[in-house]
Amino acid sequence: MKTLNEQQLAQISDAINQVEQQTDAELVTVLAKQADNYYYIPTLWAAILALLVPVLLRFTPLWLDGLDLLKAQWISFACAAIVFRIPAIKMLLVPKAVKQWRASSLARRQFLENNLHHTKGETGVLVFVSQAEHYVEIIADRGISLQVDNSQWQSIIDGFTEQVKAGNTQQGFISCIEQCGELLKQHAPASGEKNELPNHLVLL
Repeated sequence: MKTLNEQQLAQISDAINQVEQQTDAELVTVLAKQADNYYYIPTLWAAILALLVPVLLRFTPLWLDGLDLLKAQWISFACAAIVFRIPAIKMLLVPKAVKQWRASSLARRQFLENNLHHTKGETGVLVFVSQAEHYVEIIADRGISLQVDNSQWQSIIDGFTEQVKAGNTQQGFISCIEQCGELLKQHAPASGEKNELPNHLVLL
């Protein structure tokens, strides 16, 4: 996963500033490397593999007693647990539904922790990305969600997700922010100057 440099972070901040000059919405962007450490996943798969070892050994010409089988199980468990903790392998072992659930939960926590639910007129909008899960979500407070249909956000999310998968996170953020801006200035045009929340990308 690529780390954004200072210039890229500044470009994202500039894009947010430009959008907020045209709308009453408060836009906050959050980038997480991953939504969870998933430490239990390698252990779970290693345990399943270790349980299958005696069955697999039955189809070999080896004659092993109970103690030998137990040793084989422990060795296979320890080796698998280490190998399965390699980040690239670990993420392949995590079920998609689990990754989406963890990322979605983190997105909602970030919505609250960044005080998007306390903006004047309930106009907070969160753009959340978790790189390891290739997960993108846009959460809008009631003042915006009553004006903008979820299907309109979804088309932006789909495009951004493809950018994240391709490793173009920074360009994806800018494109997403600009598209959000087009929607927001239509449904929540600027009625005055305000800046209640930070305009920089929040890194987790």
